[in-house]
Amino acid sequence: MSFRQFLNEMDSCGEVLRVKDNVSTKFDMSYVIKSFDNEGPILMFESVKGFSTKVVANLCGTRKRICKALGVDQSQLYPKLLEALKSPRKPRVLEADAFEGICEEPNLYKIPILTHFERDAGPYITAAVIHAKDPRGEVENVSIHRLQVLDEKHLAIRLVPRHLYKLWQNAKASGVDLDVAIAIGVHPAVLLAAASSPPFGINEFEIANSIMNNELTLIQCRNVDACAPMDAELILEGKISTTKEVPEGPFVDITGTYDIVRNQPVVEIVNVMRREDYIYQAILPSGAEHKLLMGLPREASIYEAVSKVVPKVHAVNLSFGGGGWLHAIISIEKQLDGDGKNALLAAFAAHPSLKHAIVVDSDIDVYNLVDVEWAIATRFQASEDLIVIPNARGSTLDSSADQETGTTSKMGIDATIPFTKPRDKFERAKIPVSVNAKKLVEKLLNISK
Repeated sequence: MSFRQFLNEMDSCGEVLRVKDNVSTKFDMSYVIKSFDNEGPILMFESVKGFSTKVVANLCGTRKRICKALGVDQSQLYPKLLEALKSPRKPRVLEADAFEGICEEPNLYKIPILTHFERDAGPYITAAVIHAKDPRGEVENVSIHRLQVLDEKHLAIRLVPRHLYKLWQNAKASGVDLDVAIAIGVHPAVLLAAASSPPFGINEFEIANSIMNNELTLIQCRNVDACAPMDAELILEGKISTTKEVPEGPFVDITGTYDIVRNQPVVEIVNVMRREDYIYQAILPSGAEHKLLMGLPREASIYEAVSKVVPKVHAVNLSFGGGGWLHAIISIEKQLDGDGKNALLAAFAAHPSLKHAIVVDSDIDVYNLVDVEWAIATRFQASEDLIVIPNARGSTLDSSADQETGTTSKMGIDATIPFTKPRDKFERAKIPVSVNAKKLVEKLLNISK
């Protein structure tokens, strides 16, 4: 299934809201997206001020839609992602001539790239999946990076010191610029794979192909040694400079706060391949889609790690209040006191950016924060159930952490029922429900609507 096919399927299910009013890419569009952020529909902007291209947002804005894209129910989402990480499959690669679309000179000003927040340094591409190879061709990487528009042919790329950064460093040591393919408008499985963190050397396109049951086809670029999904809406062929850097930012990241300004490499765009009627995909920084795409692969990692130290993990939620990144709530079955603390330590190891984690019993809904707060209020004693880890490596996305190293203090809360105390003291009171009472409530609810 392609990006376009998935979008059409969601449209047929009533999941797409078509915005026919003329909307500006500067602030107005992001305001509309944010207004529909929480469990909202896919937004298709059909009349974009100053552009003939449509813009789609919130494609992966709910867990339900992501599960539909992957063809699984929510209970199988983590196993599906974990299996793909363990069993990557090489996709088919076709020559550039197989691309069905237009090849043209680059002009970034012709693309409806959004300016999202008032202090943004300018328009930013936020849904870009970037493929690159080591200069020797031995290692490939696919990842998602923000790209600030500098002029018609140049972007600034934020390179966090991870895999693409390492390839860039290798290119710098070899004295060459790094070829990249920047794909926009790709299937959700490609976005999720690109947001995952397999060991260095594993090609995330192979993970995406495994998720997609061997249906991913790549296209070789014309002017750079890099690949992109054949059905991508828009492909920018570029070279990351190993000599030119510019101040990048400010930019709003996943926590909804501004990242600091840093010197970052310049990308020169040398060619554009696109569908004739391409749809530009935008992701609102700090929106639900941003949080889910970044967070779900980490939830799967936490699920796997905690499953190794307790009998059963029921659910993991990197909560939106924690930016979909810094806070985790994990529900477990435990056998002994101490299992909750082991689960916390496993979670911190699985997701190093994690700052605060809460472990609860299986009767607590990790997606209901009132439920979670109730568990802390009734099942947690700070003198016994609190873990504090000072001076640990965290995330620079945390405004209170060291902005260069991410050094922070971490906190774990074990809000599970202790075996040393009578269990009935911790059970929530229940009301027996008769058929008549249930029917009456349904009737009253319908009347109230």
